[in-house]
Amino acid sequence: MDTQVADTLLGSLIDGRYRIRGRVARGGMATVYTATDERLERTVAVKIIHPTQAPDPRSPLAGFVERFTDEAKTIARLTHPNVVAVYDQGTHRGLPYLVMEYVRGRTLRDVLAERRRLNPDEALAITEQMLAAIGAAHRAGLVHRDVKPENVLVAEAPTGGAANLVDSVVKVADFGLARAVEASADEEQGTQLMATVAYVAPELVTDGHADPRTDVYSAGIVLFEMLTGRVPYDGDRPVDVAWQHVDRDVPAPSTLVPGLPKALDELVVRATRREPGTRPPDAGAFLAEVQVVREDLGNNNTHTAVLRRVADDTVSAVAQPTMAVASVRPAERPSWARLPEPKPGRHSPNTAPDQPHRRRAAPTGNSPWDRLRRQVSEAAPGRLALVAAVVVVGLLLAGGGWWFGVGRYTVAPELVSLTKAEAETQASRAGLSLTYADPRYDAKAPRDSVLAQEPASAERIVKGGTITLTLSLGPDRFPVPDVVGKEYELAEADLRHLGLEVVKGPARYDDNLPAGVVLDTNPKADAEVNVGAKVTVVVSRGRAPITVPNLVGKSVTDARKELQQLGLVPVETYRDSDRPKDEVIGQSPADGSGVEKGAEVKMEVSKGPAPVAVPRVVDMPCPQGKQVLESQGFPVVVQFNPNGVVRFQNPPENSQVAPGTPITIGCF
Repeated sequence: MDTQVADTLLGSLIDGRYRIRGRVARGGMATVYTATDERLERTVAVKIIHPTQAPDPRSPLAGFVERFTDEAKTIARLTHPNVVAVYDQGTHRGLPYLVMEYVRGRTLRDVLAERRRLNPDEALAITEQMLAAIGAAHRAGLVHRDVKPENVLVAEAPTGGAANLVDSVVKVADFGLARAVEASADEEQGTQLMATVAYVAPELVTDGHADPRTDVYSAGIVLFEMLTGRVPYDGDRPVDVAWQHVDRDVPAPSTLVPGLPKALDELVVRATRREPGTRPPDAGAFLAEVQVVREDLGNNNTHTAVLRRVADDTVSAVAQPTMAVASVRPAERPSWARLPEPKPGRHSPNTAPDQPHRRRAAPTGNSPWDRLRRQVSEAAPGRLALVAAVVVVGLLLAGGGWWFGVGRYTVAPELVSLTKAEAETQASRAGLSLTYADPRYDAKAPRDSVLAQEPASAERIVKGGTITLTLSLGPDRFPVPDVVGKEYELAEADLRHLGLEVVKGPARYDDNLPAGVVLDTNPKADAEVNVGAKVTVVVSRGRAPITVPNLVGKSVTDARKELQQLGLVPVETYRDSDRPKDEVIGQSPADGSGVEKGAEVKMEVSKGPAPVAVPRVVDMPCPQGKQVLESQGFPVVVQFNPNGVVRFQNPPENSQVAPGTPITIGCF
């Protein structure tokens, strides 16, 4: 149950305009509220970044506000029916916020929690609208980076009925939010993974690179989950799930749900290939494939048995064990999702041609070629067969000579200096395969870049052949990456990816970083180490359980008693001060700090003012002696004749006394 009792934002007015009414959801980076725009009198959604993501100058997200503002402007330019509209942005109490369209409906995560999985026509209908939104972002140069069911909103169908998912309106939210956080974090502490591990693309795990094909991969995983009711990988730790995307191929959905059409398997497998260059290049291309599959499956519905679900959640069919998909005619699609109309004269594979087959008339003309064609067409069957055989043999010999001499070869592309991923993409486009020789260290080439290739660029290679690449291991020595502020699992993965041995050191309490976050490393960040070096990682235990009280201004006796009652150990040092003797004038740790039981708390205690020497005033006229003493801060008591000569003083001259000590002088 989501309690709102302690939420101080409820009922508050943001920017003099947006009145917060209720909390809708709380995510990893932000909380979403419903609010009333009191200027336009409409309901909106307000997304406010968590205080833990606030742009403290010491925080790794110091540039976040500027990034967040730039991303908001980019998102606001996306005018598409399937994108959650952005109306406004600003900061409230130092926290960035977005004002967005309020969508009345549920997230796709809520739908899957209720239904477990969807039938194919529902899954394809939702995927079409989702890809239409992401495709609009790709055309605007924006990558979502965090496509998942939580960011897909399913509004009420225009035709009514909450269960009618095929006609529901789908909207995609959170464009650019992950990018804003990631870009700000990169400036301060290096690349960190800003995505949901269940849907993260392999290239985002290995090198932090994201482009439209990254969103295509995540959309493919979402389609897989809608069809099967689960994500392809799970694990005890997020880092284990993330690396399964790198090391394993996503299985076909029909391996988990028998009876799904093969076309759906092929659609999911194409979108979730580990190599980005082999996926559809962007969401628009993937949308076109989804639409073709949906229409093909719908058109074949007359030959597909209607399925019914039985009580034990199995599927039975009257005829062929293939799930049915509702037919969708192109004219029924909205304008943003309509396929191009077929060109005149073209027929689908299942459509008969308009005209019956007619025998081709004999060629006319007097050219040698025309005469040869007439002779062939008018020749007797036996002679015709002989002529045809001679022609075929000649063509085969000529074609074979050309193929073995020239045609089967192509030119090797230039792959040296490219990254491994870029080289694989180039080779795939050229229809070539890659193998890898033993890698080697190189002082100038970054890790996983291509040092050499065989055959070399511009040399001949058989089409479909194999190029052998030598990759760089990077410099023999390299700096320790800065992982302070990251979750331990992600920090461990970053360090191990560089070939370093990770040792988890004793955890420490910390007032600023939550439990499980890296506090420090040994060697420190940027220190030069060799491959295989041992790096000790110190992890935060979170805030310590005892809060240090404020002791300054208290007597040392009272301060000592208060610390002992809390189970803390007082340590006292004394120094001169103009404060009263035995008063606490400083402490360490500061008040409000968290410490554990038995910790030492150091107190600086006043020894009182330093003593001063009493000047000599004997034999001076009484008024002059009084003036000298008072000028140095001593109160003066005059005895006998105030107009006489000073004959004695108490305390005597050169006595060490506290500042402000009264001095008595006797005048005669």
